[in-house]
Amino acid sequence: MITIRRATINDLDSVADLFDQYRIFYKQTSDIPKAKEFLKERIEKEESAILVAFVNDEAVGFTQLYPIFSSVSMRRAWLLNDLFVKPSARKTGVGNQLLNAAKDFGAETNAKWLILETSEDNFTAQSVYEGNGWQKSSSFFYQFNL
Repeated sequence: MITIRRATINDLDSVADLFDQYRIFYKQTSDIPKAKEFLKERIEKEESAILVAFVNDEAVGFTQLYPIFSSVSMRRAWLLNDLFVKPSARKTGVGNQLLNAAKDFGAETNAKWLILETSEDNFTAQSVYEGNGWQKSSSFFYQFNL
């Protein structure tokens, strides 16, 4: 059975391990101490919401959402910045349940919307997002070279 809940400081070790694996997927060097430091700061300062999935008390996936705001609607919105499921737990519904938990969290916090971004060649993730009701848009502008 999959259970999902918001991570607390007590989950730091488990979430940091998942976060490190996520970063390695994106071609970053493993750095567990820095991952713990980064996540600890996000949790303590309430700068993000980390939802973690457990199967039999083992952390198998997470998503991290950062708050942003809609000036027009004068409401909070959330950027789903990170989503990762351990390879051994993929194709078991964990990713879908994390996305549903993110939607529920957005509704609970009266968010105007959720937004996410993934790499153009991450077709597996894109199919999971689209299968979960997310819609692809090409109406945004980005500035990457700051």
